[in-house]
Amino acid sequence: MSHFNLENQISNLQLLDQPITKGPAPRWQRKVQEATCSNVNMSLNASKNISMTSKTPLKGNMSYSANMSVNKTPSDKRNSRSPMSASKKTPGKSKTPKKTPSGLHDRFIPNRSATQYELAHYLIANNKEEDKADAEALSPTKREFQRAMSENLNGGMDVSARIVAYRSRPPSAPEGHQNNLKVLYSCSKTPGSSRKTTRHIPQVPERILDAPDIVDDYYLNLLDWSATGYLAVALGGAIYLWNASSGEIQQLMEMEGSEDYVTCVSWVKEGNYLAVGTSNTDVQLWDVDTRKRLRVMGGHAARVGALSWNSYVLSSGSRSGAVHHHDVRLPQHHIATLAGHTQEVCGLRWSPDGRHLASGGNDNLLNVWDGATSSQSGRTAEPLYTFTQHQAAVKALAWCPWQPSLLASGGGTADRHIRFWNVNTGACVSSVDTKSQVCSILWSEEYKELITGHGFAQNQLAIWKYPQMNKVAELVGHTARVLHMAMSPDGSTVVSAAADETLRLWNCFMPDAQKKKEKVAEGSRSTSMMRRCIR
Repeated sequence: MSHFNLENQISNLQLLDQPITKGPAPRWQRKVQEATCSNVNMSLNASKNISMTSKTPLKGNMSYSANMSVNKTPSDKRNSRSPMSASKKTPGKSKTPKKTPSGLHDRFIPNRSATQYELAHYLIANNKEEDKADAEALSPTKREFQRAMSENLNGGMDVSARIVAYRSRPPSAPEGHQNNLKVLYSCSKTPGSSRKTTRHIPQVPERILDAPDIVDDYYLNLLDWSATGYLAVALGGAIYLWNASSGEIQQLMEMEGSEDYVTCVSWVKEGNYLAVGTSNTDVQLWDVDTRKRLRVMGGHAARVGALSWNSYVLSSGSRSGAVHHHDVRLPQHHIATLAGHTQEVCGLRWSPDGRHLASGGNDNLLNVWDGATSSQSGRTAEPLYTFTQHQAAVKALAWCPWQPSLLASGGGTADRHIRFWNVNTGACVSSVDTKSQVCSILWSEEYKELITGHGFAQNQLAIWKYPQMNKVAELVGHTARVLHMAMSPDGSTVVSAAADETLRLWNCFMPDAQKKKEKVAEGSRSTSMMRRCIR
């Protein structure tokens, strides 16, 4: 019995030396297996043998050593770097996702042919329950904003009105199509955005004055506003003065003959003397303060229709086509005659610097005279330039106040154009068709604009932005052609006289309040600086 027991013990010891093939793997083998799997997953591309080995349980020391030797082989590391080794790996075999090593990123290029846009649109459009839950959580203002954005982006039921669409070019709209898109604008205010981009121009006159018996004649100039605030208007054979500050009306003079009438009026620059042209060929000079006539200057052969001052020289144009220069300081007042027109002179203006005189006539001519040579006594003067572009009588003349060499002229019914001239070069700068008879032109230095009075067939006033010549506003109200215009001394108000026997005052050039404050502040600073300098 003892011998048998000894043999059994020896056989049991031999079994203990053999590897264990049944039951769970020992703890140390499981730890080695987990470490090997983590190493394989952390590598860029593992070989096929390593991946297969990591899936099977280790059976002994030899298997573990073989696996470790494979991982340490340099050739396998090179294979793991190559893209071909990664492509040979069967997808879906690894249980943990692979991580891309840092520094080896790649672009994601979608396959548009495999993208199902119709299915995605169907799922979004039919996801009613989620949209309803989200909408209940939003405020009414946000829901309305989302609805408007969805309508603009998706177009609602009208697919053609969609903003975002997968098309190369939008189809052309049919003729007469009305675009029904709704644009959402941002109302957020940014610093400096409070400045007005456009100014308000009243479309109705501030005041309307009666002007009975005003002569309906295109070639006359019956309205002028003085620097002291007196508006002179000729009504038939009488002249009336209207005080703009007090509203008081006074009669200055009246013609003696029943058939005689006043043809033109013009204030001297200082505003204390008024020149009056009459139908009996005389030019009268009146002192407004004393209400007395100072002198009568003759010499014309026909009625005087236009007057213009240049310091102490008074220029007058008559129906005969002649322009006379009168030096009001001398007893022999007539110092020169300009013979450049063959018909009545209806427009006459000196430039602000006194260097040029512009004359327009019924012969469709516009002459520009050199002020230095044309005013010299006993010398026959020739016009510096003669412009023939107008196709009708040239009555409306105005010099630019901030550019003395720029002249604006307007033509009659057959012409209807406003033309701009550079008298230094004699070139026509630009022109614009007003579609109506141009009777008068005035410049606004405050806004760099023009205002024009029109006759046939609009009977309106128009404001233009210079030099673009975009029409800023139209002032309507007169029922007959607007024959004359004058501007207030401060440049804010324009008075118009029409054949409907009314005078209308328009506040169309009121200065900006902010700019006015800045000017006042600059004036006070300059005054204080002068006082410091005087000390």
